[in-house]
Amino acid sequence: MPTRAPVIGWNLPPFYCPIESQVHPEAKELEEQAVDWLDASGIFRDGVDRAWSIATHSTDFSCRMIPRGDPRLVLLFIMWNHWAFALDDQAHDTGSASTLTRSVVDLNARIARCLESPGSGTLDGGPLGTALEELATLTRAALTSAQLHYVQEGLRDWLFGASWQVGAIESDVMPSLSDYVAMRPSINGTRFSLAWSLAANGIRMTQDELYSAPVQALTDVAGFVVSCDNDLFSYAKEDSQETTDRNIINILMHHNRCPPQQAVAETVAIRDRCMTLFLRLRERIAGTAGPELRRYLESLGDYIAGCIHWMNAAPRYASPRNRHALPQTGASWNITWRSGPVDARTDPLPIPATAWWWDQLAR
Repeated sequence: MPTRAPVIGWNLPPFYCPIESQVHPEAKELEEQAVDWLDASGIFRDGVDRAWSIATHSTDFSCRMIPRGDPRLVLLFIMWNHWAFALDDQAHDTGSASTLTRSVVDLNARIARCLESPGSGTLDGGPLGTALEELATLTRAALTSAQLHYVQEGLRDWLFGASWQVGAIESDVMPSLSDYVAMRPSINGTRFSLAWSLAANGIRMTQDELYSAPVQALTDVAGFVVSCDNDLFSYAKEDSQETTDRNIINILMHHNRCPPQQAVAETVAIRDRCMTLFLRLRERIAGTAGPELRRYLESLGDYIAGCIHWMNAAPRYASPRNRHALPQTGASWNITWRSGPVDARTDPLPIPATAWWWDQLAR
C-alpha cells in the first residue's frame, strides 16, 4: 500500500478467531442480482459512487454471515447492506463537523417508521428514500410477522446507536471506554444483521430463548468483538475526517494519553479477552440449548469469523476512498492469524459495561 500510512500503520496485529468462515454457495449469482438492483436504485450519484458502493463487498459480508441461508432472503439482506452503507456515507458517518445530531435523529426516526408503517411517506422522494420504500415493501412481503418484528427492532437499535455516535461527535466529548463498549454493538448494527441471520436461516427460537440474559449477553459480546475488528480495519478510512472518529483506538489514546501502537495493543487485548468469553459462554449455553438455539449460536460464530475475512479484502477498508480515487482491485490487509489470545486471562475486564457479560457464566 504505497499511500500515506495511518498512524496505526498498514500491518494489523494477528487475529485470534478459532472459527472457520464459510461463504454461501450462490454468492456469485447473488452479487450479480444485487448489482442489478443497485444500478436500478439510483442511490449513487455517478460512476465513482457506483464503484465505491460495489467496493463495500456487501455480498461477501452477507454471504459469509449467512453461508447456509435462503438465497432469496440473503439477496434482500445484501440490498439492505448496500443501502445502509450509502446512508452511512451520506448522513451518519460523513466526517463533517457540520453534521447535526437533530437532523440525524429526525432522519433515523423517519427511516424506522418507513419500515414499520406502510405508505407513511416519512422520507422524501430522493434516491435513498425511494430505495428504502422499495426495500421496506419487499421486506414486509418476504418475512413472517415475527421475522419482520426482529428486523424492525434491529433497525431501530442500529439507528439508535448511529444517533448516539453522531451526538457524541457533535458534543466534542470523547466518551468513556465503558460508555463506548455499551453502545458499540448498536452502532455496528449487530441486531439488525442478526435479525436477517435468523430470518434467512429459518431459525425459530422462542422469545424466552432469544431474550434470555445469557443469549443477549452473548449477542452483545459477538457484536463488540466484530466492532473492535471494524475499528481496526476502518481506521485508515476515517483518519482524515474533520472530526475525530469515536473508535476504541482513539478513545484509548485520549483517556490513557498513550501512542497509537499502545492503543492498538490494548484494543487487541480487550478484544481477545472478549473472544475468549464468547467461546466459553457459547459453550455453556449450548450445553442445555435446543436445536434452534444451537443454530443461532452457530450463526454468531459465522458473524465474527465472516466479518474478519470480509473486511480484510473489501476495498472500502483495504484501499479506502480518502486515499484512492477508485477502489483498488485485489486490495487486502493481508492479515495473519494467532493461535491463541494475546491476553489469555479469563477474569472479567475492568470495564463496568462488560460486567454483566461475565456474570452470565455463573447462571
